[in-house]
Amino acid sequence: MLETEQARPLAPSIERQSSDEDNTAPHPQTQGHKKLIKRCACPLISLLLIAIVIIVLIFTVFRVKDPVITMNSIKITKLQLVNTMSQQPGANMSLVADVSVKNPNVASFRYSNTTTSLYYHGVIVGEARGPPGRAKARRTLRMNVTIDVIAARVISSPDFVTDLGSGLLTMSSFSRVPGQVKILNLIKRHVVVKMNCTTTFNISTQAIKEQSCKRKVKL
Repeated sequence: MLETEQARPLAPSIERQSSDEDNTAPHPQTQGHKKLIKRCACPLISLLLIAIVIIVLIFTVFRVKDPVITMNSIKITKLQLVNTMSQQPGANMSLVADVSVKNPNVASFRYSNTTTSLYYHGVIVGEARGPPGRAKARRTLRMNVTIDVIAARVISSPDFVTDLGSGLLTMSSFSRVPGQVKILNLIKRHVVVKMNCTTTFNISTQAIKEQSCKRKVKL
């Protein structure tokens, strides 16, 4: 009989990593790229959020709104010219208009010299210029505008006797107020407010009986 073969030692096993493990192994270069992307992304996202907030504020809170001009009352001086219908050389009638400027913006509204023209049945009978001023943010500024009326043009009108008999006087006015709205020294808008008013007031009580105004704002 053949002798039993002696047991031979087995070769040592060599462990090999699978291909999946090779792919999933961390690479220092890849990790560096990810950190760089994260560092760059955070400032960009912050800038984007700030830009969105600024745009929203510009179209909401910081949006330039139209100033509103209102004629509150009118007072007549030198009524003796109207009552007696006498025309004295160089004598004029005067109107004092109480005007308010409402500023709905979050910034002040600075306006330059204002001009107001007064018409009686289509004929210009007076003109006035107002000084520059400033309406504070979300406030209403009131001022008196004195208009010197050429009495001769009023009395010589063919409609004056009829108006005097009715006790009511109807006049039209045109006002122009140029100005500027500045918000945070970043947003500057030039504004021109124009207003046409037709006012009927009582000659004896000087109270406004009827008033119709049309405003036009140019930004």
